[in-house]
Amino acid sequence: MSAQDRLPSLSVLRCFEASAKHQSFTAAAEDLGLTQSAVSRQVKELETHVGTPLFRREGRGVRLTDAGRALFQPLLGDLERLRRTVHHAVAAGAGAQLLAIAAPPTFAARWLVPKLSDFRDLHPGLELVVSSRPEPFDLHEERVDVAVHFGGWDWPGAQLTPLCPEKLVVVAAPALLARYPVARPVDILEMPLLHLSSRPDQWDHFGLSIAQGRVPRSGSHFDQFGLVIGAATAGMGAAILPTYLIEQELSDGRLTHLADADIETSKSYFVATPLGQSKPLASAFTAWLRKQVVRRR
Repeated sequence: MSAQDRLPSLSVLRCFEASAKHQSFTAAAEDLGLTQSAVSRQVKELETHVGTPLFRREGRGVRLTDAGRALFQPLLGDLERLRRTVHHAVAAGAGAQLLAIAAPPTFAARWLVPKLSDFRDLHPGLELVVSSRPEPFDLHEERVDVAVHFGGWDWPGAQLTPLCPEKLVVVAAPALLARYPVARPVDILEMPLLHLSSRPDQWDHFGLSIAQGRVPRSGSHFDQFGLVIGAATAGMGAAILPTYLIEQELSDGRLTHLADADIETSKSYFVATPLGQSKPLASAFTAWLRKQVVRRR
């Protein structure tokens, strides 16, 4: 076997992964329980192996070079797949059931994860591996048993089961309503508005639904639902949000429902499972998910 065919050790790859994530050898060392010099030495070993610098020093930290970035992203996926493979093997050896689940990040954090203990209680000894994935991926290759998908019938290699449409509502914090009273839906447009970058036309659609035409896109713009929710609860502006993401805020009064946002969309929620694969536990999870959705409509 030639030198190029020999793979770097796992410890070397983990040191590179942690250093790239933190942009710091010191933070990577703390994360891995090693010394800073040990991490630096391992990274240097990898740079020697690939024949090019992977980091450049900037102040007290480091930044990936072009070669480092080219290595980091695919390696991140490779190491995560390796971790899942080992986790599956450990669970199988212990005789435990294991279910690997993936879902969009905000959906997973705010809706799915808080409910997972209920499903696990129905299956004693079950081990869950949960990952946040915003886009379709190869379920077989990633060894994921079931995934939640928001979009259309557009996941190659997956069997899709409809879960529910998305219900959007206009909300604001009580503190904002004290400054901008709302008697009619049109009054909402006098408030500061919060925009989600990936859905730039939402407020226009809402304006058309109440016969007001286009809405100026002034206000604050955010690239994630979680940031919009945080800004809305802080009273920065009114927001258009899916109800499933703000169940707790609506329940405890941190956000007030002002109007339904009847925005037509071709997208919906689906449960995705690997095509041609029938796993009883994945079927049970799909059925359980659908019950949770029906219960909260």
